[in-house]
Amino acid sequence: MAYTNSPLVSYTKISPNRTKNRNHAIDTVTIHCVVGQTSVQTLGDVFYPSSRQASSNYGVGYDGKIGMYVEEKDRSWCSSSASNDHRAVTIEVASDTTHPYAVNAKAYAALLDLVTDICKRNGIKKLVWSTDKNKRINHLNGCNITVHRDYANKSCPGDYLYNRLGEIASEVNKRLGTGAADFNNSINSAEFLVKVIDNNLNIRNGAGTSYAVVGQIKDHGTYTIVETKGMVGQAGSWGKLKSGKGWISLNYYYVQRITSQATSSVIKGDLNGDGKVTAADARIALQIAAGLQKPTAEQLKAGDIDGDGKIGANDARAILRMAAGLKK
Repeated sequence: MAYTNSPLVSYTKISPNRTKNRNHAIDTVTIHCVVGQTSVQTLGDVFYPSSRQASSNYGVGYDGKIGMYVEEKDRSWCSSSASNDHRAVTIEVASDTTHPYAVNAKAYAALLDLVTDICKRNGIKKLVWSTDKNKRINHLNGCNITVHRDYANKSCPGDYLYNRLGEIASEVNKRLGTGAADFNNSINSAEFLVKVIDNNLNIRNGAGTSYAVVGQIKDHGTYTIVETKGMVGQAGSWGKLKSGKGWISLNYYYVQRITSQATSSVIKGDLNGDGKVTAADARIALQIAAGLQKPTAEQLKAGDIDGDGKIGANDARAILRMAAGLKK
């Protein structure tokens, strides 16, 4: 096929670190972080020496400018995987030098423009992201976004971009007119875990912003979701906490799904299903012991520390000691 290059490019410096004539049609996008708030000129200088043995098709500078270092007709040396780089357009994005390798607003906006343009010119009708590595590297269920960490022991593209790849796919798909992206490809009503990545995530007493805020999550913890409303991962999607405290937004900007399997293991003392034992679990145990709250089957399994078939004051005290790091 005849390959073209992005008209958004404002700077070009072709690297010798490339393989002429890719052997696979472009059907994938791989986004990397530079680990430096660099300009497109600086990135071009980095990729230019043959001793570097690395390159990318495009780069996005801290100021939102876009550079090209390997034409789309050729394979870049970017992802530690020849097969991936033969089918992917690779993009390096200027980022901070420390975790989570954040990208500024100008670079992020330019990245969205560039990815949209790449998809339009190469006939990619929809971007599909998955948090499941196996689905990504084997392109299952239409997955066509990969990351460097799939092929090497690296953190690239950093957690900032990694946690936003679903959001990026969704926005690009809106621009392509093909709807929102799937979150982890498939979600049903089974229990699953999410990792909260927002610093101040509201808990509401219903599935929507019109419902009252009844609490907040500030610990970046892991929580069990038992019911969902809306397309999980997108704006307007909500999940019911297993603890019964309320509902949280499941927008990919705020949470990251970390498992697609129903949770089956029980952590002794963990009554709110967040994967750890804290004073909050002891409070729930006290409420149950006082008859103010009826335990679920899972809570009974987790909270019956002394094995007498119920959650009583002794169990609440034991859970409080566990939360304090003391032996029960």
